[in-house]
Amino acid sequence: MSQLAEPVSATLRARWDELKKVKPTLRIRDCAQELGVSEAELLATTVGDYTTRLEGDWTKLVERLPELGRVMSLTRNEGCVLEHKGPFQKVEIMGPPAHRMATVIGPIETRVFFAAWKFGFAVRLQTPHGLQQSIQIFDEAGNAVTKIFLVAPGPGNKAGSNQEAFDKLVADFTATEQSTEVVVAPVKEVPVKAIGDVDKDALLTDWENMKDTHDFFGMLRKHQVNRLDAVLLAEGKFSQRIQKNALKDLLESAAKDHLPIMVFAGSRGNIQIHQGKIQTIRVMDNWLNILDPDFNMHLREDMIDSAWIVKKPTTDGVVTAIEVFDKNKEMIVQFFGLRKPGLAELEKWRALVDSLPRA
Repeated sequence: MSQLAEPVSATLRARWDELKKVKPTLRIRDCAQELGVSEAELLATTVGDYTTRLEGDWTKLVERLPELGRVMSLTRNEGCVLEHKGPFQKVEIMGPPAHRMATVIGPIETRVFFAAWKFGFAVRLQTPHGLQQSIQIFDEAGNAVTKIFLVAPGPGNKAGSNQEAFDKLVADFTATEQSTEVVVAPVKEVPVKAIGDVDKDALLTDWENMKDTHDFFGMLRKHQVNRLDAVLLAEGKFSQRIQKNALKDLLESAAKDHLPIMVFAGSRGNIQIHQGKIQTIRVMDNWLNILDPDFNMHLREDMIDSAWIVKKPTTDGVVTAIEVFDKNKEMIVQFFGLRKPGLAELEKWRALVDSLPRA
């Protein structure tokens, strides 16, 4: 550790302690914003106290997550949080080193993009509700990628997490240097064209000729177009704007009709996915929530700038999504009707989407 690092981190920790006296219920993410630093920088000030820095091959760490048993996996962006309880099951690593990714299938389903995994920590924090233990991953800007929490045994004889496996995993990935400072860097954005410079006709031709929903990302890269700009350019052909308050109706109808859906939300380095029926929809302040036993979604309605019906042609027929964006053109969350490759989209989902009020 440099001679400068200790005073800087100690000063930051002191400022955080003072803030917590004034706002004791403020979460670390919100504290970091108030203090003008990243969450990773703030968490690093607790290394040696209740936090351990991790390092190593992140693909190997993910491959060992099934050893933990039942856990709670949390992935979020500024506007949406997804939380799933269950075990990690099938983990598959793929791609060249610079673009390594993983698919995780099972009760916890994610798509992992390791290029964004920069800092790792194991946290053992005493709270008013007991010991909270987690593995937390951050990107180069210090923003949270994903967090995995140990859970206690639950109702219905649901097992708790494997403490021994957690301790072994932390020991195996403990960093040699336990510094209380991390050096963050701005995220390098993929360059895109101004919307007026995009060849709209060529974009819509490629859109019309898609064979799979996964072709969409490649199409955006090919045309160097921002995702929301592409949706705007396709308005009237492949996209329609809906009222922002329609999302509550969407979820309540899906719950009432026992219609299985898919929910996609995440960070730069981790997309978490829910598949299945939903039950309990609640609005609390600015948050639209799904509050089910093993799945929670928390969506900040005040951060929604626009919501869209987006249609993508595939060999299995048209796939219909609801895509939600914030004022910075960032994707907040996506909703689909549950479907599997090779099968057509559920007609009940299309009917529900068609019923939503247009903006």
